[in-house]
Amino acid sequence: MAPQQAQVRERRSHLRFDKVFTIYLSTEGGLSRGIGRNISAQGMFVETREQLALGERVKVTFAGEDGTEMTCLCEVRYQVALAYGRKDGREGNSRGVGLRVVAYEVAEDQPLLLVARERVMH
Repeated sequence: MAPQQAQVRERRSHLRFDKVFTIYLSTEGGLSRGIGRNISAQGMFVETREQLALGERVKVTFAGEDGTEMTCLCEVRYQVALAYGRKDGREGNSRGVGLRVVAYEVAEDQPLLLVARERVMH
């Protein structure tokens, strides 16, 4: 490594899944689908067409191929909207949100299990 190059330190302490999952978002406005990416125990990035407000709470449900489901309560941390060039020369667009996990649902008939987190002000 050249002396002038800064060494980048990974700040993330939790294992991340570098896979793509179909997820379901439950908001006050209803139910929608999204694509979950970069998923860890503390948060995830979700590609979605929905516009979610910063700080909004959403329920995220993962549905496994075997029919199992896992639900967590998340808070919207940030939003992104991307415009990019595609191979065919047209412009592509994508949008998504960064979510922080606040609680996990351990059973459908029990309340969400809160995760100890320090509050981040936006």
